[in-house]
Amino acid sequence: MQVKGTAGWIISISALVFLLIFSAGCVSQTAEKGPLDTVADSGDYRTITDSRGVEVKIPAEITRVVTVSDGLVEGVMYALGVEDTLSGLGSACIQKDWTYSYPTDDGGYVNGSGGCNIMQVLYPEIRELPLVMQSGSAMNYETLSSLEPDVVILRLGSCSLQEKDSETAKKTIETIESLGIPLVVLYSPNCYEDASLSRISDEIGIIGDVFGKKEEAEEIAGYLESQTAFVEERTADIPEDEKPSVLMFGLSPTHRAQGGAGVVQGLGTTESYMIEDSVNAINAYQVEAGAFQIVNAEQVLALDPDVIVLCTAWGYHPPGELTEATYYESLRELSAVKTGRVMSLPWTPCNCAKRLEYPIDLMVIAKAAYPEKFENVALDEWLTGFYKNVYGVDDNTAEKLRAAQWMNWCVEE
Repeated sequence: MQVKGTAGWIISISALVFLLIFSAGCVSQTAEKGPLDTVADSGDYRTITDSRGVEVKIPAEITRVVTVSDGLVEGVMYALGVEDTLSGLGSACIQKDWTYSYPTDDGGYVNGSGGCNIMQVLYPEIRELPLVMQSGSAMNYETLSSLEPDVVILRLGSCSLQEKDSETAKKTIETIESLGIPLVVLYSPNCYEDASLSRISDEIGIIGDVFGKKEEAEEIAGYLESQTAFVEERTADIPEDEKPSVLMFGLSPTHRAQGGAGVVQGLGTTESYMIEDSVNAINAYQVEAGAFQIVNAEQVLALDPDVIVLCTAWGYHPPGELTEATYYESLRELSAVKTGRVMSLPWTPCNCAKRLEYPIDLMVIAKAAYPEKFENVALDEWLTGFYKNVYGVDDNTAEKLRAAQWMNWCVEE
């Protein structure tokens, strides 16, 4: 309604004054209640920058954390001494137990049990935590909200959310943020064209910032980088014609059933980066083919690599499976099998993106590729030392970690 005349102007001015006073009162009352920006200035909140470059405001005191990761975030949290703040997980792999089995020529079977994500050894309580992702990459937002987390730490590139720019990843991030839950997003190495392992140090640093443990995080990252440098220094300046070819080979039962022998990892993968950039050898599969490519026995025999490293794609595979299993009889003609240059990476279930144990992978590849250069490195002893340095555990726990990763084959050797 339009107000006319002198009286109308008086009414309009009065109404305007009232609104201004009322609005000022609202601002004052809101400020007294402590809006986020005001509280941040009082020290109750901190701002950290995640892998996206996004500034995330989180509580200064964190008591409840939900992680969407396959072990990297949880492992760093244990190393930082804040594992008791874990209240929910995104990866069911962390809580599972695993076995393996393969038939031999004599009609028997070789069986293994006790394999698991090492967080089960470090922090047994993790087995009982609720899951916010029940299957695949589908988030249960009702469960997530009910856990009332102070912060969610989500690692893109992990098996839970492999594709950084996928619609699923974008929707997950948008929905969590719409719930008003502080969300810290990490980019694993395979989120970048340059799959450098140094990216993991960036992730460790961000996790350290979340918990106010920057110096401790830098110490962990520094130790991991020192182990990488140790390998790189010993394998530097090797002439091109002296570099061995290394095949990263996954003995996949799924693909055997389809007529394949397994899967290989081509150029552009983190594994290829480890072989060529860190260990200074040659990836035997010189194809820009993404993470995994199915190959048959004839293709593997044609490649005939100098070294074979068995990765943990589609399950764990000890060195003996390639040399003893009945279904790989045809591959016993491979040079690497005949010379005994077959090794296995540690069991890291759902290891779509590397975790704190990535220097173990490097050391296994390095010893397989250049045994003479690492002759003085006893792998079993190096492993226990690694676990003790990263996680601060004693000898007994370090040996349990080695067993959980099915690396006791190196003790036998």
